[in-house]
This record gives sequence, structure tokens and C-alpha cells, in this order.
Amino acid sequence: MSFGTLDRKTAILWISGVAVILILRFFVLADRSSAVVPASESVPMAEKRLQRLRQIAATVPGKEALLKQASVELDTREKGMLKAETSAQAQAQLQELLHKVGAINGIDIRGLEDMRVKPFDNDYGEASVTVRFTCLIEQLVNLLAALANEPELLSTNQIQITGGPDKKKTIQVRLTLSGVVSKKLALEKKSGGAL
Repeated sequence: MSFGTLDRKTAILWISGVAVILILRFFVLADRSSAVVPASESVPMAEKRLQRLRQIAATVPGKEALLKQASVELDTREKGMLKAETSAQAQAQLQELLHKVGAINGIDIRGLEDMRVKPFDNDYGEASVTVRFTCLIEQLVNLLAALANEPELLSTNQIQITGGPDKKKTIQVRLTLSGVVSKKLALEKKSGGAL
């Protein structure tokens, strides 16, 4: 090891160290705060803006009360909707309701012909169940009156009545009952594949 190479290595180390310190100081850790910019608004404009913001803030409690009132009204209107997690559950509720009201009126409603769920307006869905049964005309009238008195939002979409020649005056009825459900049930994809 000679004295000349040691000086050269030391000089290179010193120069590179000073270069690293200068780069850190002026580029990496540089003070990048921007200069103070004068206000773009004058005092009267700022006061007008503050007044407008205060007026807007003063309307917030009224708007919150209006929102609360609208929410309560919506809850009371949607009280009659069928509460179900899936479309099959909504259809089962309709079928059970038909069976219960039919039994009260002396009608045996067991068979299920068709079940559907489709969109109804922009915010809701419509679940429908079609059944077929035999009864007397008085029983049918009482069944329809009892369905109208149920708290759920129900309607009969389709009713077909066929009379018979028997002396008891029994009729064959095909009835489609619908109820209002949430829109997510109407948009629900059917499970299983088509053949």
C-alpha cells in the first residue's frame, strides 16, 4: 500500500460524501414551502360568502326534519310489503296466506300452478302465485273480501271462473294473487340451469 493511492481513495471518498450531502440538502430535504399568496377575495366578498354559508347552514335542521318525516311516511306505506329474503320465501308467504284465508272460508287451496317475481315500477317488485281450487260462489266472494282486508299489499291479477252442471253450484277457480316485494327480489337471478 503506497501513500499516493491512499490519498487518491480518500479524496474520492471525500468528494462523493460532500456530493451526497449537497444532493440531500438541496434536492431531497429542500424547503418547498410556497410563498404567501395574497387573498383573492376582498373583505366584502368574504362577508357575503360567509352570510350565504350561514343561510345554508340554517336550513339544515328543517331539511333533517323533512327527511325524518318522509322516512316515517315511507315506512308506514311499505308496512304492507312482503318481508322476505328471497323470491321463493315471498312466494311461500303468498301461498301460506292463500291457504290460511281459504281455510277460514272453507276452501281447500293446496295446488300451486305458477310462481313469478318481476319488477314493479322503479323501486319495487311483484311476487305472484297462481292457484286452482273448487268452491261455491259465496265462498269465493268471502275469500276475495278477506284478501282485501289483509294488511299486506295484495291484489288479484287474474281470476278465471268456470261453472259446472252440478246441483251444488260449485265453480272451478284459477286465481293469481300478487304482493309487493323489494326490488332486490325482482332482480334476483334464478338458480339452476335451463335445459
